[in-house]
Amino acid sequence: MSLTTQVLAAIPNVVLQSSFTMPVMGLGTADALESNGGEATKQAVIEAIKVGYRHFDTASIYGSEQALGEAIAEALKLALITSRDELFITSKLWLSDNHPHLVLPALRKSLQNLGLEYLDLYLIHCPLSAKPGLIKVPYDEDDLVPFDMKGVWASMEESLKLGLAKSIGVSNFSTKKLDHLLSFATIPPTVNQVEMNASWQQKNLTEYCKAKGIIVTAYSPLGAKGTSWGSNHVMDSELLKDIADAHGKTVAQVSLRWLYEQGVTFAVKSYNKDRMQQNLDIFDFSLTNDDYHKINQIKQTRKAKNGPTTFMAAHDLYDGEN
Repeated sequence: MSLTTQVLAAIPNVVLQSSFTMPVMGLGTADALESNGGEATKQAVIEAIKVGYRHFDTASIYGSEQALGEAIAEALKLALITSRDELFITSKLWLSDNHPHLVLPALRKSLQNLGLEYLDLYLIHCPLSAKPGLIKVPYDEDDLVPFDMKGVWASMEESLKLGLAKSIGVSNFSTKKLDHLLSFATIPPTVNQVEMNASWQQKNLTEYCKAKGIIVTAYSPLGAKGTSWGSNHVMDSELLKDIADAHGKTVAQVSLRWLYEQGVTFAVKSYNKDRMQQNLDIFDFSLTNDDYHKINQIKQTRKAKNGPTTFMAAHDLYDGEN
């Protein structure tokens, strides 16, 4: 049995409301924003496939769709996978395309960038809309326009009917916004991708989503240390270091194991081959009640106060929810 097969056998899946399965761990490619080059992303994805990753998370704003698509093509050429169907690919609708008439064109553009016929999961990146064609980060107050959630979601549902996506969901949605969406959705969102880690535990939101059958995917599961907007609160936590030492694991492994035990999926973001492998080694231990007591003591603070790239300087994106 190969190393890849061994790793894959240890990575669980979750079943989405759409009846499709999704690996609990994915590799995020927002690092393309930091690495300033598609080649780094392409090589990282190829290495990730070699060690067993099958879920890859991208977005139109990341600038990584083309590199991810090239990596998938290369993986097929190298016989690292036998079919694109072995992979689970997520991408997201950006604010400037967050309009009913632009959803399908944006999705088709993402598919063109990726060189794929369908996405496994397509997400509304954020419950905000910007002026069509205006692509920037961050947005100013006057760059934003009213978000037609009902119209946009109808177009998201249409993408399923057309076979362009297998599942649809949202990102950065509060319970209040999810309530509003569920009041009219014919097809409910399968996933809500939000900031979540040991220093921002999202207990109310995760309980709500669980009750509604919505899978939570954590971005910045390790706190996004080293980025322009993240923090060191997770990786530098003395409490987490104590737990890691007790289990013979790293802080990152303990942090990811904690998310897994919450029933949460997550997208890790490292292009380092060794860390990619280490992040997979979380399924051979369990946290204790004492571990949970310590984790519950960690100071809670949201770092992505207005979205993962601070979409705008002054906007209560999360409806005041903790």
